[in-house]
Amino acid sequence: MTAGRVAVNGIVVTELGAKVDPTSDVVTVDGRDVRLADAPVYLALNKPAGYVTTMSDPHGRATVAGLVPIAAHPGLYPIGRLDLDTTGLLLFTTDGELGFRLLHPKFHVAKTYHVLVDGRPTPDELATLRDGVALDDGPTAPAEVRLLRTGPQSELAITIREGRKRQVRRMFSAIGHPVLELRRTSFGPIDLGALAPGSVRPLSTEEVDALKRAAGMVV
Repeated sequence: MTAGRVAVNGIVVTELGAKVDPTSDVVTVDGRDVRLADAPVYLALNKPAGYVTTMSDPHGRATVAGLVPIAAHPGLYPIGRLDLDTTGLLLFTTDGELGFRLLHPKFHVAKTYHVLVDGRPTPDELATLRDGVALDDGPTAPAEVRLLRTGPQSELAITIREGRKRQVRRMFSAIGHPVLELRRTSFGPIDLGALAPGSVRPLSTEEVDALKRAAGMVV
């Protein structure tokens, strides 16, 4: 809400906890209507490479909207973004409050990525990732990093609790190891699991409750 993405009856909402009447108020997220009287929808997509994380694109590029059932669920939108060439777990919902909270830095919801990088990161370089990397928009928060395989190309798992644009790619570029492949494997308590690329599934009640707890909502 404080990012100006949510509006009620045409007025942008800037405070958490704003009250709405689901039977009469018109709520939009990024300009798209959310029908509050309907039960919220929560979906997980394994995003393939080559899709823009937006519900429409003026340049005619393929979007994630083509991979999820938007006709059946008006107001469905992605929680956050994955870059064009980044693959993996992307959550969708019609629940504006939960979507907002999951992205708000106040709640520090963890996101884990599997990364293939060029070269062999040294212990000192990994320590830099863990301590915080100096980027052009300020230092990053400490990350959790595991080296999975080292060689001419190395594989790592990294967990961050921020959501800056192209953050993981920028962090590894800053230590001299450009990202070759990037896949998100979890968002908070939700794991990608065996979901096939391009496939979508509904979240279970238990998964939705776990997401709400991660976002500081009473379940």
